[in-house]
Amino acid sequence: MAIKIALPKGRLLRRTAARLQKAGWGLDEYHSRIGFYRPKSEKFPEVLIRVFHEKDIPIQIAMGNYDLGICGSDWVEELMAKYPSSGLVRVRGLDYGEGTLFMASASEGQRNGDLVRIASEYPNLAESFALKQRLSRFSVFPVWGAAEAYPPENADMVLLPARTGSELSDYGMTAVSRVLDFSAFLVANRSSWESKDLDKIVTSICDTLAEVERKTDSGEAVEPVAVKKSYGRIKITDGTVRLALPDGHQQPPTVNVLNRAGIEIVDYPSETGNRRPRIKLDGVAVKVIRPQDMPLQVANGNFDLAVTGRDWLTEHLYQFPSSPVRELLDLEFSKVRLVAVVHRDMAVEDTGGLREYIAARPEPFRVASEYVNIADKYARDNHLGHYRVIPTWGATEAFLPEDADLLIENTETGRTIARHSLKIIDTLFVSTACLIGNAGAIADPAKGKRIAAIVNKFKAGVEA
Repeated sequence: MAIKIALPKGRLLRRTAARLQKAGWGLDEYHSRIGFYRPKSEKFPEVLIRVFHEKDIPIQIAMGNYDLGICGSDWVEELMAKYPSSGLVRVRGLDYGEGTLFMASASEGQRNGDLVRIASEYPNLAESFALKQRLSRFSVFPVWGAAEAYPPENADMVLLPARTGSELSDYGMTAVSRVLDFSAFLVANRSSWESKDLDKIVTSICDTLAEVERKTDSGEAVEPVAVKKSYGRIKITDGTVRLALPDGHQQPPTVNVLNRAGIEIVDYPSETGNRRPRIKLDGVAVKVIRPQDMPLQVANGNFDLAVTGRDWLTEHLYQFPSSPVRELLDLEFSKVRLVAVVHRDMAVEDTGGLREYIAARPEPFRVASEYVNIADKYARDNHLGHYRVIPTWGATEAFLPEDADLLIENTETGRTIARHSLKIIDTLFVSTACLIGNAGAIADPAKGKRIAAIVNKFKAGVEA
């Protein structure tokens, strides 16, 4: 049986590629401009290699879908905090990708009564910390990223990565505790470690460690700091409208709409990573967070308005049909299709053929997606029999055909899907950026008129 190894995209990709190059792997299509998740090795042509979002790798290894993997030990510990008996072996630290997880709080120490609100990409480790500290009342809410933006208005503490505790003061936070030091790690599935001959692969990776100096002047660049600066604090009054704007690739078109609407915004996008830009609208406070987090944050009342994608709004409403979140305006940019995707070799062209294909097989049908609620509804609505939804954090194309049978994915042009030998068999809906709002805030006498005026300005920007 072929050996399978999972490699990371994102923060560890460049350094991992450099190490494997030193090891003589001769990898094709594994570099910082990667858009392909199936590289091959000249040295180990028989090894099946897939590239995943780093957070997915410990899960894939623990489940036995892959024999070996490289990822940050922070994500290994995040998995082990919830599943301590997981079938995962920590083989060796790889001496790069170093960082520390700090529990931090806003310097002002603002608190919401006795309840301690903790935001983090690492909810299992955050909960473990709270229990160890015997916090009497706490709540942990997971976020996709940008945890540093939440204190003090929306969280009391955050668990987040940084290089040193002193960095926290740059964005107005203080270290409460040093929770975990982490670095890149080679990990293995326990059963594979005991039964398969992995020596050649493991040795080729570990032999490079003797050649690597750990000092930052060794010629290898230091990994970029994961945490971004967040300057100042937002002065909130009863009538302040709290607006969330997106980070990432949606920033330029959002600025374009704001400019056409005559709304001036300062330091967005920010070269320093500031997540609290200044907007020149009276009574409006802005934070920059991940679009994936916005619907739930608006529903919880942490924001009144937000710019997100209809895909993430739909994902939220499928999970919470009675949510107070409403779409207020189609912003008509960042257009993508939500599509159902199968491997090119599957003899299926539409959902009808997919049902026939599933009916002829005894094992459960596997659906992989970042949009777990949309995927679940699609499978139910189309009567896809006995199915299982596999949550992912990106790079979903890597899952077919070995680790999933169907993807629910977004695509702009379809080129990436075709490049991975996949094909689209159905379009669920078209998603564009939209302005969403909290129904309670819209009806609030102190905010309603101001929100209506903001919506009208955005509308003028769209129509300009």
